[in-house]
This record gives sequence, C-alpha cells and structure tokens, in this order.
Amino acid sequence: MGQELHRKSDRVKGFYAQASELLGDDLARISFEGPAETLKQTIYTQPAILIHSLALLEIAGDDLPPHEYAAGHSLGEYSALVSCGAMSFEDAITAVCTRAELMEDACRANPGTMAAILALPEDKLDEVCRAASATGVVTKANINSSMQVAISGERAAVEEACRLASEAGAKRAVMLEVGGAFHSPLMEPAVDGMAACLEKLSINPAKPPVVANVTAAPVSDPDEIRRLLVKQITAPVRWRDTMAFFASEGVDTIIEIGPGKVLTGLAKRDMKGTTAHNIDTLADLEQIVAVHNRQE
Repeated sequence: MGQELHRKSDRVKGFYAQASELLGDDLARISFEGPAETLKQTIYTQPAILIHSLALLEIAGDDLPPHEYAAGHSLGEYSALVSCGAMSFEDAITAVCTRAELMEDACRANPGTMAAILALPEDKLDEVCRAASATGVVTKANINSSMQVAISGERAAVEEACRLASEAGAKRAVMLEVGGAFHSPLMEPAVDGMAACLEKLSINPAKPPVVANVTAAPVSDPDEIRRLLVKQITAPVRWRDTMAFFASEGVDTIIEIGPGKVLTGLAKRDMKGTTAHNIDTLADLEQIVAVHNRQE
C-alpha cells in the first residue's frame, strides 16, 4: 500500500523514513512488500494507514476542494487534524507511531478481540453487552452506522456477546481479525503514555474544526483536542453520530482520503443524498482535482 505515492514525492519518502526510525523497522518495505501478517500488526498498521493518508494530502497540496469540517475514524483523526492545520505532518507521525507502540503493549498486557454486530437495535446490543459482561470485559467500540456496531473486550466475553446478539436477532455477529480490544477499557495501559506524548507536541487551533470521535462534535481548541485524543484510546468511536452531525449541518459532499472505501460506504448508507468520493490512489486524486477544477 502507498508505493506509488512514495515514488511520487521526496517528502512522502521522508514520512516513511521518520516512521521507520521511530519504529526501528523499515515501514516502507513492510507496507510495499509485506508479509501481510506483519503489516496487520498494530505497531505497523496504524503508521502505514496514517502515512498513506498524509501522502495523499501532501501530494494534493492546495488542489483539494476547501472543506468545512474534517473527521477521521480512530487513528484517522490524526490525519483529519493535519488537514485542518492543527498538527504538522511530522508531529502526527510521531503521535501515531507512539500510539501504535503503546496500544501494541496494551494488547500484550490485556489480550482481547473485537466483533462486528449487524442490524441489532442499540438498546438490545446494550443489553447483550451487559449480560456478556458477566463473562468479562465487553463494550461497544465503534458505532459505525445505524446497521453496524463493533464490540470490543476479552475474547470469552466478546464470543458470549456474539452468541447473545444472534439470539437477540442480529443479522450477523462476526469475530474480527484484529490485534486487540481497541477502544475498550483494556487499552487503559496506553493512556498515560499517549497523554505524555501529546503534551510534548505542538497542537494549533483546528481551522476548520475537526469532529471528534469521542463527542461527535466539532473541536478547535488545542487543549480540548489533546484531551479527546487521549480519551479516544478507551472510548467508543461515534462515527454514526459524526455522520448525523454532518447531515444536520447540511454537508452534501464527503471525500474519504486514505486506503479503502469503508467510510465512503458508511456515508452513502447513512447520509442519503450525499455525494461521497474516496481518494486512495494517484488516479483517484487526479479525478477529484479535475472535477473540482471543472466546477470552479
């Protein structure tokens, strides 16, 4: 992933070099050559996804259409902050490499997993999680859409929640291949280290504001941005509510920047009538820029 972007820009090469130095391994090689099992490790996945997004922002420069808000799903909140001038590219890389290492350590200290629950009303899912909590820690982690919520926690409790969710009428309850119980109390060991890291980094007012994962509300103040980024480690990602906020503000166009089309799909499903684009490759970027230029 990201190899053509690496070839395109010396500054992007520098992003990979910075991350490689921080991680003690060649992130470019792992991203471009794999193996997939290595790239799927939290310590590499998070920086690789971030730099893919940052590379697209760097290459696009001022050619992207202006935006009224930005938001990012989980670690994507860091690239959203870069797009709004709240963080530098380099500080975002430092923060996410630190985040990845801290969360990897938390995964080893508190092993866990996640599952996707499809088409179960949220009140019923809350009941399911409460009941399954008798087995261990399990909680809502990613409230992605009106139809999809990911739960997170100790494996036995997550498996029990999947069983109970199916009995309660969920369309599907699927265990996910993830490195740990993200956005749950099991990530608590990562909190203090993340707070210390962010305190050392420069954060500017976000202009335009970023809609935070924790609150699904716009934030611009640097101290509040820091607080919410730390809280994000253990709190649910309120993505469905973020889309609802955008809809309430009359947002009619969404551009997803980074690998894949997951967020574009969620926007199309939950924001009816909204135009949604994704920029994953140089060809995608050129197409968006061409459309924007024609509209001007």
